[in-house]
Amino acid sequence: MKKYFILILMICAFVHTQAQNEKMNEFITGLMNKMTMDEKIGQLNLVTPGGAVTGAVVSKDVDGKIRNGQVGGLFGITGPDRVRQAQEIAVKNSRLHIPLLFGLDVIHGHKTIFQIPLGLSCSWDTALIEKSARIAATEASADGLDWAFSPMVDISHDPRWGRIAEGAGEDPYLGSLVARAMVKGYQGNDLTQNNSVMACVKHFALYGAAEAGRDYNTVDMSRLRMFQYYLPPYRAAVDAGVGSVMSSFNEIDGIPATANKWLLTELLRNQWGFKGFVVSDYTAVSEMIAHGMGNLQEVSALALRAGLDMDMVSEGFLTTLKKSLAEARVTQSQIDDACRRILEAKYKLGLFDNPYRRMSPERAKSEIFSDANRKQAREIARHTFVLLKNDHQVLPLKKTGTIALVGPLANNKDNMLGTWSVSGDWTKSITVLDGIKNVAGSGLNIMYAKGSNISDDTAFIKRVNVFRPEIVRDPRTPEEMIREAVAAASKADVVVAVMGEASDMTGESSSMADINLPSSQENLLKELVRTGKPIVMILFNGRPMTLNWENDHLNAILDSWFAGTEAGNAIADALFGDYNPSGKLSITFPRSVGQIPIYYNHKNTGRPYDGVEPPKFKSDYLDVSNDPLYPFGYGLSYTQFSYSDLSLDKKQISGSQALTVKLTVTNSGQFAGEETVQLYTRDMAGSVTRPVKELKKFQKIYLQKGESKEVSFTLTADDLRFYNSDLNFVYEPGDFKVFVGPNSRDVKEAEFVLTK
Repeated sequence: MKKYFILILMICAFVHTQAQNEKMNEFITGLMNKMTMDEKIGQLNLVTPGGAVTGAVVSKDVDGKIRNGQVGGLFGITGPDRVRQAQEIAVKNSRLHIPLLFGLDVIHGHKTIFQIPLGLSCSWDTALIEKSARIAATEASADGLDWAFSPMVDISHDPRWGRIAEGAGEDPYLGSLVARAMVKGYQGNDLTQNNSVMACVKHFALYGAAEAGRDYNTVDMSRLRMFQYYLPPYRAAVDAGVGSVMSSFNEIDGIPATANKWLLTELLRNQWGFKGFVVSDYTAVSEMIAHGMGNLQEVSALALRAGLDMDMVSEGFLTTLKKSLAEARVTQSQIDDACRRILEAKYKLGLFDNPYRRMSPERAKSEIFSDANRKQAREIARHTFVLLKNDHQVLPLKKTGTIALVGPLANNKDNMLGTWSVSGDWTKSITVLDGIKNVAGSGLNIMYAKGSNISDDTAFIKRVNVFRPEIVRDPRTPEEMIREAVAAASKADVVVAVMGEASDMTGESSSMADINLPSSQENLLKELVRTGKPIVMILFNGRPMTLNWENDHLNAILDSWFAGTEAGNAIADALFGDYNPSGKLSITFPRSVGQIPIYYNHKNTGRPYDGVEPPKFKSDYLDVSNDPLYPFGYGLSYTQFSYSDLSLDKKQISGSQALTVKLTVTNSGQFAGEETVQLYTRDMAGSVTRPVKELKKFQKIYLQKGESKEVSFTLTADDLRFYNSDLNFVYEPGDFKVFVGPNSRDVKEAEFVLTK
């Protein structure tokens, strides 16, 4: 009976959707019949008056173009009053009164800034990640916005790439779950609701594989690698109903993504069934001239024919498409299709019904940067911290005695928010010093000393401080600052050193060839170690860093990433044990940049090095280990978790059967805590070579001190599918291994067979 009821509901939903689509099509067809060709092309133009600039070009005469019907969307302005003024120009002063789309880079929060996306993914908690996007959508929509240029779902194996901070790490399965959660959080269940925004998944596609980790650089890979490693998160976002897609800067198979018909039409629309619109990245259309694809008219025509619908800032569509139409370089149906998709997005957002639905000063006052949102930012941030080291249980700290709080990021509001926090107010962020005072109370004596600058390199500082002074050089000499910090450390029971990167040492156009701590900070740490006092390092970073010396010499390392508005409070919660860190790395930490690219789900060579046999004529390095410093999935706790051996309910399954994998996890330490239990598989022989491990399932469990829990996973043949050489998504019979553990390295294993 229940099945019939569900079937009836599905049929009703389908009928309702069909009716809504017919209504939308009728409306838009009627509108387009009234539009001139200039007005249709105008809908394909996305401009900015400034405010969120990531290129050398800012749009000119924006108001005039809106009046003339030459603008489809606007980004870079916020606030219900300012946005309303721009919308009124379109609705009241353009010939057909077509409303504008208003977008912005809402990446990890709007005004209330959450942990950076890479850090969020280390929570391995999709419900929390969805909640962060839901709050961001509520705030952004209250500020007049319809459209968020997020989520960024690019897989990356290269921590030199600055934009790794904006993604979910290296794994396609985890990345797909995060993509789905973010889309759902932004868009909600109904895009016409005034607290929803349309998501824009980016950067389509493969942007995270830029050669040398250098932003905007070339990408070249096989189709098989694309489908197995890089494309799944984009596909997950499309399947979740994302309303828009942003093309990437890089080329694919020798053709820039922005004009790649295989990518934007054959794959995205024909194979995946995407129904929304595609927008270019900032000036990506005109940048194809530098790629060597032709002049502005030629590259604009290429992009439209490939399936690009909206041109961000380049204005190549606006200024050349009519000429290209006259010269038969593009067709009217291609322009009409692109225009229709933009208008459909506006219809789905409810803008034709009420173009001012997201411009409420009352909502802005009550729903933006509220106490409730800040509380959520603190709670979410706590779940993202990764405890990398904790020798002799130095952490958690006591709320009594004396600590020396040192480091250039210990009392630094400027750098709590992290990269791409365009609407965040850094002056309202909580520093680590303030957080410790708030959490520890009056029983703790805090001796603060800056100790060093983030960097002493003046040329480097100038490049980082493009937007504002995130790295401020102290007027004292480095030696004076170090002496002050050492003096404080000598009087303390423990040293808390807050080190790492400035916010915009990661993010767009922030690639780094050296991912060590800056020498100014390393020099401080070395002097602190000489005091003999236990040292806890709090690390601010937007990427994996090479921390070999720190791992060897410091007592504890807590990776806080960039935790956002409530960073200081959340960090203090973890430092003093009010929260037990539970984060797990979504990205591998290398020992050396020479190991890059480094990732857990690599393939074996014909001469794999197992670390046991003499290494000559094996795939290894002469000077460092093959192994990472910290593997994917790694993260400690203040307590200890022990894993039993695996139990499989059967040793052999067919394609229609399920395999149940069970084990018992016990909290054998002294604190209650959360553990993310991870399941990986390996296909031992396939028609194409297979990775040494692949994440397939995980569960996050909470255990009291001394508590045990049986954890059960179900695997089916669908979980074992992969792309073969014909790019068919198949499973193949054969021998498999299953691994379960606290990370990708330290696992229990068992074997099973998949039959035909």
